[in-house]
Amino acid sequence: MKVFINKVIPEIGFKLLDEAGIAYTVWKEKPILDRGQAIQFCKGHDAFLSVGQAGLDADFFRECKHLKVVALHSVGFDGIDIKAATENGVPVGNTPNVLNKATAETALLLMLTVARKALYLHNKIKQGEWGASQQPTQDLGIDLAGKTLGIVGLGRIGTELAKIVTQSWGMKILYHNRTTNAEAEKELGAKKVSMDELLAGSDVVSVHTALTSETKGMFGMEQFKKMKPSAIFINTARGGVHKEDELIEALQQQIIWGAGLDVTNPEPMSKDNPLLEMENAVVFPHIGSATKETRDKMSTCAVENIIAGLKGDPLPYPVNPEVRQGK
Repeated sequence: MKVFINKVIPEIGFKLLDEAGIAYTVWKEKPILDRGQAIQFCKGHDAFLSVGQAGLDADFFRECKHLKVVALHSVGFDGIDIKAATENGVPVGNTPNVLNKATAETALLLMLTVARKALYLHNKIKQGEWGASQQPTQDLGIDLAGKTLGIVGLGRIGTELAKIVTQSWGMKILYHNRTTNAEAEKELGAKKVSMDELLAGSDVVSVHTALTSETKGMFGMEQFKKMKPSAIFINTARGGVHKEDELIEALQQQIIWGAGLDVTNPEPMSKDNPLLEMENAVVFPHIGSATKETRDKMSTCAVENIIAGLKGDPLPYPVNPEVRQGK
């Protein structure tokens, strides 16, 4: 049994594969594999551990229906044709619940960095603009303590963020969900409201929803105009949730005060994107899970899915559990 891995994963993953006696091939070169190259590698292997591989569409799964398992080194699977995988009998697994705290911390970091214009001011130092001539009314940020945080998608990650800001800064929580989060309401005083109420009442709006047909492009000019002019927009979910051209316009016209993004559309972002030069915007290169501890956990989950799939056992972290194992 052999597994193909399209990027170098944390060492703990290789250790688990070695202990299980599973051979593997790792693509270590810098150029990212395209779909055709990935298919060719997968044809010579029994399993595929995918680290952000693009092109896992219907054609991929028709060509690679022999695979006993595809293990994603991620929580999200919106870029994967799960229906095609299921139709071709390929079980797919992901890495759920391992990056909740890390992603919540990233949202918090974006909130702070935007609110205090920290990155913009850091760059001013590099340009030699930190001096005695600076006025006390210049380059001021805004406080977050005691303000209202609106969370769109109060699931595990959103709840982690809510815990931090309520316990540390006394922030109030509004949230918009399809379902009620009774635990967050009881423990954190979170209040479920309509989307319009959340937009109008929040000082910071943080998105933690999956990318679906319903949420794609859900934040555009119409929504930004409903927010406070002093509000900050944060997205650590998926770039497709916001309309980037309209976000740029909203910032340029001072319709909202600022924005912090860990996700963009497309990724990677062009180096010429106007957001990178704005005083009131901060962009991270999708670092939500980028801590050693979290990536180790992700690698462990992905390899556990590989081992189970190659044994013909149910995946411990399945995306399409309806696929029968043991083919």
